Amino acid sequence: MLASSMSSSVLLLLLLLLHPSHPADASMQWVKLDGSPLSHLLLDPGTGQLYVGGVDHLYQLTSDLEVMAHVKTGPHLDSPDCLPPIVPQDCPSATLTHNHNKLLLMEAGQGAEPGSLIVCGSLFQGICEKRSLTNISQLIYRTSNPVDTQYVAANDPRVSTVGVVITTRSKQEAAGGELRLMLVGRGYTSRGPGDIPPITTRRLYPVTPPRRAFSQEEELGKLVVGSYSEYNNHFVKAFTHGDHVYFLFSRRDMWHKKEYRTYASRLCTSDRSFYSYVEVPLLCRGGYNLAQGAWLGNISGRPALFVVMAAGQASTPVATSRSALCIYGMAELDGMMQRAQEACYTEGGRGGSGQEEAYIEYAVSSKCLKLPKDSLSEYPCGGEHTPNPIASAVPLGAPPTVSLNTQLTSVTAATEAGDTIAFLGDREGRLHKVLVRPDWSGDLYGSVSVDRGGAISADLLLDQNQRHVYVLTNERVSKVPVSSCERQTDCRSCLSIRDPYCGWCVLEGRCSRKHECERHLLANHWLRSFDPTDQCIAVQSLQPANQSREEQTQVTLSVIQLPVLQGTESLLCVFGNLPPQPAIVMGTDLTCHSPAPKLLPPMPAGSDHMTLPVSLTFGHVTITTGNMTFYDCGAVSQLNQSSQCLACISSFWRCNWCPLDQLCTHNHSCPNKKLIQNQNDSPGTSSCPLVFSLRSPALVPMGLSTTIVLEGQNLDIYMDEAQYMCVVEIEEMQFNLTAAVEKTDDNTNIFTCSSHQFQYSLSQLQYSAAIYLRRGQRRIDASPGLRLHLYDCSAGQSDCSQCRAVPEEYGCVWCPGSPAPSCVYSQSCSSLPTDTCPPPQITQVLPVSGPLEGGVLVTITGSNLGTRYQDVVGGVKVANVPCVAQPEGYRISTRVVCELQRSGNNKVGPVEVTVGTTPPGRSTQMFTYQDPQLTGLVPDKGPVSGGTKLTIKGRQLLTGQTSDLTAFLGPHPCYILNEVTDSQFVCKTSSSNRTGAVPVQVFFGKAERTGPDLTFRYLDDPIITKATPAESFYAGGRVIKVTGRNLDVVQEPVISVWVEPLEVQRVKRRRRLALLTARQQLVFNGTMATVSERCSVLSSSEITCRTPAVNPEVRVKGVWFQLDNVRVHYDSIEGRSFTYYPNPQLFPLNRDAPDAPYRFKPGGVIAVEGQDLTRAMSKDEVQARLGEQDCEVKTLDRTHLYCEPPEVQPLRGDGSTELPSLKVFMGNLQLDLGLVQYDSDSLLSPIPLVAQISLAAGAAVIILSVLVVILMYRRKSKQALRDYKKVLLQLETLEINVGDQCRKEFTDLMTEMMDLSSDVGGPGLPLLDYKTYADRIFFPGQQTALLSRQLDLPESRRQTVEQGLQQLNNLLNNRLFLTRFIHTLEAQQGFSQRDRGYVASLLTIALHDKLEYFTEVMKTLLQDLVQQYVAKNPKLMLRRTETVVEKMLTNWMSICLYSFLKEVAGEPLYMLYRAIKYQVDKGPVDAVTGKAKRTLNDSHLLREDVDYSAMTLNVLVKNGVEVQPCPVKVLDTDTITQVKDKILDQVYRGAPFSQRPAADSLDLEWRSGQAGHLTLSDDDVTAVVHGRWKRLNTLQHYKVPDGATVALIPRFHSSGVNQVFQTGEKTPMLEGEEEEGLRLWHLVKSSEDPEIPKHRKSSMRERERAKAIPEIYLTRLLSMKGTLQKFVDDVFVAILSTKRPPPIAVRFFFDFLDDMAEKHGIDDPETVHIWKTNSLPLRFWVNILKNPQFVLDVQVTDSIDAVLSVIAQTFIDSCTTSEHKVGRDSPVNKLLYAREIPRYKQLVERYYSDIHSAASGCYQEMNSTLTELSGSFASEVNGLVALHELYKYINKYYDQIIMSLEEDSSGQKMQLAYRLQQVAALVENKVTDL
Repeated sequence: MLASSMSSSVLLLLLLLLHPSHPADASMQWVKLDGSPLSHLLLDPGTGQLYVGGVDHLYQLTSDLEVMAHVKTGPHLDSPDCLPPIVPQDCPSATLTHNHNKLLLMEAGQGAEPGSLIVCGSLFQGICEKRSLTNISQLIYRTSNPVDTQYVAANDPRVSTVGVVITTRSKQEAAGGELRLMLVGRGYTSRGPGDIPPITTRRLYPVTPPRRAFSQEEELGKLVVGSYSEYNNHFVKAFTHGDHVYFLFSRRDMWHKKEYRTYASRLCTSDRSFYSYVEVPLLCRGGYNLAQGAWLGNISGRPALFVVMAAGQASTPVATSRSALCIYGMAELDGMMQRAQEACYTEGGRGGSGQEEAYIEYAVSSKCLKLPKDSLSEYPCGGEHTPNPIASAVPLGAPPTVSLNTQLTSVTAATEAGDTIAFLGDREGRLHKVLVRPDWSGDLYGSVSVDRGGAISADLLLDQNQRHVYVLTNERVSKVPVSSCERQTDCRSCLSIRDPYCGWCVLEGRCSRKHECERHLLANHWLRSFDPTDQCIAVQSLQPANQSREEQTQVTLSVIQLPVLQGTESLLCVFGNLPPQPAIVMGTDLTCHSPAPKLLPPMPAGSDHMTLPVSLTFGHVTITTGNMTFYDCGAVSQLNQSSQCLACISSFWRCNWCPLDQLCTHNHSCPNKKLIQNQNDSPGTSSCPLVFSLRSPALVPMGLSTTIVLEGQNLDIYMDEAQYMCVVEIEEMQFNLTAAVEKTDDNTNIFTCSSHQFQYSLSQLQYSAAIYLRRGQRRIDASPGLRLHLYDCSAGQSDCSQCRAVPEEYGCVWCPGSPAPSCVYSQSCSSLPTDTCPPPQITQVLPVSGPLEGGVLVTITGSNLGTRYQDVVGGVKVANVPCVAQPEGYRISTRVVCELQRSGNNKVGPVEVTVGTTPPGRSTQMFTYQDPQLTGLVPDKGPVSGGTKLTIKGRQLLTGQTSDLTAFLGPHPCYILNEVTDSQFVCKTSSSNRTGAVPVQVFFGKAERTGPDLTFRYLDDPIITKATPAESFYAGGRVIKVTGRNLDVVQEPVISVWVEPLEVQRVKRRRRLALLTARQQLVFNGTMATVSERCSVLSSSEITCRTPAVNPEVRVKGVWFQLDNVRVHYDSIEGRSFTYYPNPQLFPLNRDAPDAPYRFKPGGVIAVEGQDLTRAMSKDEVQARLGEQDCEVKTLDRTHLYCEPPEVQPLRGDGSTELPSLKVFMGNLQLDLGLVQYDSDSLLSPIPLVAQISLAAGAAVIILSVLVVILMYRRKSKQALRDYKKVLLQLETLEINVGDQCRKEFTDLMTEMMDLSSDVGGPGLPLLDYKTYADRIFFPGQQTALLSRQLDLPESRRQTVEQGLQQLNNLLNNRLFLTRFIHTLEAQQGFSQRDRGYVASLLTIALHDKLEYFTEVMKTLLQDLVQQYVAKNPKLMLRRTETVVEKMLTNWMSICLYSFLKEVAGEPLYMLYRAIKYQVDKGPVDAVTGKAKRTLNDSHLLREDVDYSAMTLNVLVKNGVEVQPCPVKVLDTDTITQVKDKILDQVYRGAPFSQRPAADSLDLEWRSGQAGHLTLSDDDVTAVVHGRWKRLNTLQHYKVPDGATVALIPRFHSSGVNQVFQTGEKTPMLEGEEEEGLRLWHLVKSSEDPEIPKHRKSSMRERERAKAIPEIYLTRLLSMKGTLQKFVDDVFVAILSTKRPPPIAVRFFFDFLDDMAEKHGIDDPETVHIWKTNSLPLRFWVNILKNPQFVLDVQVTDSIDAVLSVIAQTFIDSCTTSEHKVGRDSPVNKLLYAREIPRYKQLVERYYSDIHSAASGCYQEMNSTLTELSGSFASEVNGLVALHELYKYINKYYDQIIMSLEEDSSGQKMQLAYRLQQVAALVENKVTDL
């Protein structure tokens, strides 16, 4: 069996490979083909054959998808940058390239010439070929040496190409003047020939030399455009209609809103010059603007264009998943086009009201005119004098026929039975079916999945008979039936599918299309599925609806919509499965005979009827079916044995009863004459013989002889002498008693049954037994409900009270006889029955205590507790206090529930119950009245949200039952938990709606208790404001410090982690369902989904929590704090989520030999290596122990832990003398890193005395020498290691010491920045406009802005030169010319590095409106650059800007990241700049040297101690008409210019630097009193001069007091010592600047006095020591660093964060670099890391960090620049891959950020990694972005000036460039040298060889 199944599987696999596949839907076929993605599908309507084009493959299929022929079309050696034929030597960029099919068209035959298949691919610049239609393997035409006029299709797989073949007549052609042409529409490609118009005409036939097939000849016409890249049409469809050719495409609307729109354009087929070209925008209402597919069909006979449109993503050509079908009437479209032509021909493009209706598109020099009114009728296809190309300004609108939330890709339409059906394909591989109504609204009636996940191509085709749709997806061709009519097997299902193709063919009994139903033209023969008025043929009524199975009769069926028969045709009736019989048709009625009784099937068991279907058939086809019921009167009586007669005559079936025959029959006569009719026929009193009642009592005691008497009627009909018997049935037993009959006067019969003593064991008091009368074998009917009630007094009555409680009619008594008293029937008691019951007996009392006030319920159980509730009323006492019995809880004899009454004092006593006059029953249990007291509660406060577990303490709290105990806090319940003890219980508080103290109340039943001053305080809920850190490792135990408010109100703070099993990322398809199911079970099973840890409350503002341990095999879904009833999610605290990382790793001290001890030299530190040590841990959290003593942790970085052990080797700690081990504790992690052995003082082991004496004589000198050398070496090397480790320790210690100062400074700084923060988001961020930004980035250091310059030309030459520059621009758009031009320039020796950067920036400006092309060129040049460096040293690539392409890359990044700077990075950069400026200005800054006290740069540190004090000046500021004082903080050591700058900073706060007055243009005036006005300046006659030094004046010099009033007034003659450049850079006065032979100084003199005697100069050692920065100065730097740290972090995070998607340009370029590395086999990740670092962080971001004035309108002083340089250097260090180690001689800036750089490195690595792991494929998005940028900034740049500057370089190296172009074979074909000579002739009248 197994073998056979395996062989079947193999055979099935072979069949699947060789033949089309049939999916689960057997009606659908498909075949899988190579060449994914398949792009084109073509159907030959004559033969039904299919042609499929894909990547490198071409197929010919039969109509049933069998492969007839297969041709491989690629890959071949090619490059988009080279012209065919490809010669590898001439085209180094050529690689094996895939051939994507771009066009697949059919050319009809001409006479004897057979037709051909036109195939165009993306290879060799899109050339085409012709193949045989009968066998595509036969090639009819292909050129071996194509010329540039034969380039047809787009050479880029992503750029669309469409085509249409037309036949027209031309007088110029032979062969009858017939001309066959191909019109082609194609998008713009940035590589290859850049001058192919969007629409061209290509020759197909005739082709006579010198003409060539597919050539673009001048006389054939083309669509001329001014800018190919701007008019980048995305073509969707080309088709012919009437005498016109139409193109459908989408592109950016260059005339109006720059948004993407869809257009339809039209040409006359006879128009060879494109004079008739006109286009109209198509509007699909609802925001659907991008056409995806189209079809020309018709609705109600009217031609219409079906277009599927998608809504574009923002202002890009990227389609979203929101799409619709819109339909445009061709008559309306033609009318709109004619209106546009008419408006442009005769009305200047304007309509009657003056609004613009038409205009000239494509940036050509034509314009709309006012020609004679009959111009359009005279020249319907235009002429030389008519304007063109025309575009309508008025769109043709249409509402969506149907809208879907999926991206539609294709459409086709068919007509069926007068209806129009549209088929729509989408990106998910689904085919949607839409019925289009005559009003063009739509009804989506079905969808079918064709190829799940495979997008359906735009080529969606119907076969010749329109029975199937051919669907093309990525790798399949599918044949899908248009409908599934044949799958519906009955009329109801056929009509319910609501498919306009389907209907029910009545006489054929099948669901079919209308034309397939033979009599569809006749009424009621074909019922339409989609028509709600059509209903299935149904039997409306059937007479008779039911009849006896014993008779045969005529049946009449009433049927509506009965189809008309022809001739002798007849219908048949079929009952169930019985043979058919003819039916007689009379109008809408049919009659036929019911079946003979013997033919009917047997009756179902337990039923008195059955229903048979009655089918109306035509031949073998069932037309409709009704139901007829056949009943059996005999079964009616058999199913009701107790009252057969009554059941018979009262049945629904009208049965009659024959009493003498005991027969129920449908007949109206009986064999023995006597008949009782059915009550429906003879209403009134029943005449059935019947026993109707019991004359004797119905209650019969067991064990006592009893006579039963019955009453009967209608028994006179029985004339025989048969004996009557009384029958009593008790369960399975039957008692037969003879009966004596007595007849009364009223014809009633009295039946006295013989006495009988019934004995039967009963489980309950009474049993209801059936009783009836039998006469002979006849059973006489008994009235329903006639029962005998047998009873047994002893059953269930266990005591006297229960017995006496039995109702009196039963006669039960309590009999005291032996062996024990019992409950018996009164006549069965042999002794005298007891009149009174024994005293009550109490077995249990619950509870046994209660409060003094009573109010609790006491439950008393026992026996003889009364026969009814009234017996115990007033008879219950508890501890001699009456207890009120409750009726609800009373149970006869066994239970009494009473409510405890007030006692007044403590009492103890039994419970007593008195019943009647009997003595009371007493309990053995004693009941205690007690007084419970509350003494305290813990805690006494909690949050208003509740959840506090409150312990209430007291005495005698176990009073009453636990259920009686309730607690309240004011009105709010406190829910009791766990077990209650006598001294305390615990309850959980509920929530309150307000805070405040509430009394604690405890109720024991109804007794209330409160305590003295026993109140609970509801306090505000705890609020968490901060929780740090936000990371932990899986082992947990890391302390989270939580700060906030009201945290001490929480009783049980808990940190919880919600976890779920890890998702499997890559699941094999066959296992996907099982794995997903298993994962669901894991998530939703009953196991705990959270792990928690208790937290510790330290104060009202702080708690600490240890993170719970989490299994690494789960995924953390969320972390929260549970504060009693308050839940605070971690990510709601500060907006960031909590992260769990893998555990840090620490390696053994002795990695090579873990078991061997680690040798340690005392005085040093132990270095432990590890991995990811700081990812979720800090130094302060780590504890290290060596034996029983601490090893003090000094430093922790990502890969190392340094700890300083005790000087003396400690003990192990467990009492043993073995070596101690080093243990490191990180949270819950405890790591044993191995044994440690201290080195002893002697380095050599002791040598035995004998050996020493023997060796000393010969080797003493050698040993001593060697020892000295070894000791010195070891000392030096170990000292170096210790120095390195101690530097880190010292730095950290210093940083800790300045921590408090940093915090204070940071607080001041944040206060200052608060006002600023509110401004930054809006106009307060002084961002440069794009033009200024580009100028500063592209041309740094330029004094004049090139982007703002105009061409400086004489007017007489301007037009000619501009024409030449425009031609140069066209040349630059030729990739071959541009790359040749750049390579030629770079080969020239005189072409300097500055020239390279300048030319790159000029090219950037010139091509700024074609950024997509610019990007492609840049990528090509970068590929060449990679090739060069791979051969040398790849790690050096992009390190500097030495080539043109490297500067192009810088500029490209700058363009693409401008919006990122504007929206993301600009704000933190500005905040950092302001923070630096604020901090620097708080301390003294030397105006001459630029040195500052507050800086990060040690070379710009003001080391001298300068006495200064802060002061506030009141500056008079004019605000409108008022003058108001404005306080400004300055220093008394500030120069006057510095004071002016600080005043301007304050007054013009938030204003761009360029918009405020310069300090040199204003004077500072000190005003004291009314007349005292003193103008202050840096240098005046009061300046102090000592020798050759003159000191600048300060506020201190002028003795300006704190709080002085000053004002800034305009200066008429500005002069100053500060120089301000246009870029916002400010440099200090130059050192050594001479002024009348004097040297200026401010705070320190700029250089040492040269006349210091030689003997005072330091020695070399002293000078080295002086180079080391003193600790006090390092402290200053660290203080500044700590204060600025947040702002530095913010900038770095903004640049390197991947929480928001990184800029598309970065993702795109990093993808490109990854591709380059893969292409060249570079698998070293460090190399790719270096490339990425050199291309983005070091090339762009460092430049921005160093020069914020490139982005922001701010002033960067020298002191600010010094700080920014250190931050920029830190950024550089963070991007390197080398390990960051510092030593004594390391630069100070590296020391400053030694701890942060490893963290920043992680940030960089994560940034690169996240981008790499994100899905690539952002090419289309990048192109959209580039297109948008090109349009956005096009107006900002002046390309002509850049072109003119570029031409200067062309002129300089003219001959070399011409020679390079002429040497290139492709350049010769394109005549590039000739075109450049034309440019030269125009620009400067250069004499050329033209």
